[in-house]
Amino acid sequence: MKKKVASHGKTNSDEISLKALAKINLGLDVIGKREDGYHDVRMIMQTIHLYDRVEIKKIKSPVIRVETNLYYLPINEDNLVYKAAKLMRDEFDIKEGVRIVLQKFIPVAAGLAGGSSDAAAVLVGMNRIFQLGLKQEKLMELGLRLGADIPFCVMRGTALAEGVGEILTPLPPMPKCPVLIAKPPVSVSTKFVYENLRLTESTKHPRIDAIADAIKKKNLKEIAMNMGNILETVTVPKYPVIEEIKKVMKENGALNAMMSGSGPTVFGLFQSEKDVRRAYDTLKQSGLTKNLYTSDIHNNRR
Repeated sequence: MKKKVASHGKTNSDEISLKALAKINLGLDVIGKREDGYHDVRMIMQTIHLYDRVEIKKIKSPVIRVETNLYYLPINEDNLVYKAAKLMRDEFDIKEGVRIVLQKFIPVAAGLAGGSSDAAAVLVGMNRIFQLGLKQEKLMELGLRLGADIPFCVMRGTALAEGVGEILTPLPPMPKCPVLIAKPPVSVSTKFVYENLRLTESTKHPRIDAIADAIKKKNLKEIAMNMGNILETVTVPKYPVIEEIKKVMKENGALNAMMSGSGPTVFGLFQSEKDVRRAYDTLKQSGLTKNLYTSDIHNNRR
């Protein structure tokens, strides 16, 4: 089984290596559409021990160089890590350039905030190697300019996210448990999902406050019981494989299983390593998934 364990980044004066952690949504509700076209949401966000590696090194040439292990990823202004580096250089008049080596392990376009977490790591890393002395709140504020998930990826841990996702209320650490991450061989457009979301008076909304209360009580079963993602009403009918993966996880010991973000990745919460191994093996043999990882909860903030 693939399992990645996160640790603190290593740094010297000229370079730094950081782990950019994935996130899951234990609950995701959409309250309504705003006048600016965005949606007001209420979410419970949680970081997990699945990560990309982001290495940043100062270079004398005043350019931003991005390298990645995935040939199909852009290495220019279309990549969030490039945008994050450019924002830091422009905002703080940094004359030197940076070389960023991005090793991707978090599936792309999967609802796990991989790109946002990579960008957050660049903000944190450049703050350190250029000794800018910025507080976390300032880094989160800068991150919001690039994406709604980035402030949480700077902070990490467990949090209630409101607004477009930028209003964060830290929650107590979630109980530790094994997590199974499964991405089917499909990609989902977040834009498509939100454009096709229909909210009516009869829409059943996830119980976000109940999840937060269960986290405060450290009651894993209650957290799992109340998990819900309103975006499944759009994504699951279009990609039924999501529901099939959820079913396999629950039949093999998951306390509950749910789509993360706008999908298509499904995660399951388990009580024991034995159960998560059984579900992993069953899913691997099923042919339903493209990416499959075991992980666990990461509660440390930066």
